[in-house]
Amino acid sequence: MKHIVIGCGRIGSGLARQLDAAGHDVAVVDVDADAFGRLGPAFRGVTEIGSGLDRPVLERAGIRHVDGLASVTGNDEVNAVVARLASRVYRVPKVVARLHDPRKAEIYRRLGVQVVAPVDWSVHRTVELLTFAEANVVASLGSGQVDLVDAVAPALLAGRPVTEVTAPGEVVPVAISRAGRTFIPSPATTIEIGDIVHLAVLGASHGRLESLLGSR
Repeated sequence: MKHIVIGCGRIGSGLARQLDAAGHDVAVVDVDADAFGRLGPAFRGVTEIGSGLDRPVLERAGIRHVDGLASVTGNDEVNAVVARLASRVYRVPKVVARLHDPRKAEIYRRLGVQVVAPVDWSVHRTVELLTFAEANVVASLGSGQVDLVDAVAPALLAGRPVTEVTAPGEVVPVAISRAGRTFIPSPATTIEIGDIVHLAVLGASHGRLESLLGSR
């Protein structure tokens, strides 16, 4: 997978190094060339000097062909605008913005920007949001502690009860979309191939969801 990280401070460099170590193609953008020193000698990705608000900079970083973008500069407004630009203009599939002000976070969340606020921020959390391909975070509640996730049911779950993707207090199926109809499942509802399962997932439990879906 290919990703762009906007901002090479402590968080951005840590995120870029972790993605790189996991085998992803990573491009890092920062206005300060010296910031790239935080990536260390083992980093195999590319760097681009400039602002994430500058479209030519984003395009040189490969935004037209990436799977995910995380904007993690120290400026809330920059992060939100870059995230909107990536999502709405370039149609990047997975976009995450780091916002410090919870009031701003809620505003941008309502505008469709996937936000990670300081209360639940971590590099690992952002890596999960960017790289977990089997499920798509469609909304966050509160300050991002709970996500609403759409997941395409894998074939290995076909014929099994919906309780197979339930972890009390962590992962709860709230609806299933099947053949153009959406309904609330009962514990006895069985999963069919092609189902989209809509789940409420604790922000810290995306790894648990991956396990339930059989992706790790």
